[in-house]
Amino acid sequence: MTAHLLSERMLLEIAEHEGLVLEAYLDSVGVLTWGFGVTDKSGHKVDRYRGKRSTVVRAIEVYEWLLRTRYLPQVIAAFRGRTLTEAQLTAALSFHWNTGAIGQADWVQSFLLGRRDKAWTEFMNWSRPREIIARRKAERDLFFDGRWSGDGVVTMYERVRANGIPDWGSARPIDIRDEVRAALAKNAGQG
Repeated sequence: MTAHLLSERMLLEIAEHEGLVLEAYLDSVGVLTWGFGVTDKSGHKVDRYRGKRSTVVRAIEVYEWLLRTRYLPQVIAAFRGRTLTEAQLTAALSFHWNTGAIGQADWVQSFLLGRRDKAWTEFMNWSRPREIIARRKAERDLFFDGRWSGDGVVTMYERVRANGIPDWGSARPIDIRDEVRAALAKNAGQG
């Protein structure tokens, strides 16, 4: 890998898969989550957003910081210095952001051994819960075929119900390109 910097395109691609909720909520498997899919497991405590909305800017800053300082180094380590395209690095980052399992993923090992077809098939071994299948296919298509799907518009859910579940009817598209550019500019050179 020649550069280990995050790009606007990378952040937008992953964010589109995640969606955005500005207060803590319970995800599809009951884990307290905030922002662009951030959980306590990331190292950022999300309980502070329970019943308290953050700003879009704060969510993007934390998202960029976690990708840059925690997830990107782990992805780079998993690929053992192998040169990846921007598309491959983005897909691997998205996979790791969602699963936390880049170091254990069978598809990564197959890819490193030059078994592209096997890696392509194994990518879909990480398809639980069922709601994740479309995302996994998009990540696979990006990694192996360079097909991007993000355009800078993410779905933001405005409200979280009293039971901790987002109000799916409160969804609205928002363009986060300017905020992502600002976060990247703020942290330029810290890659």
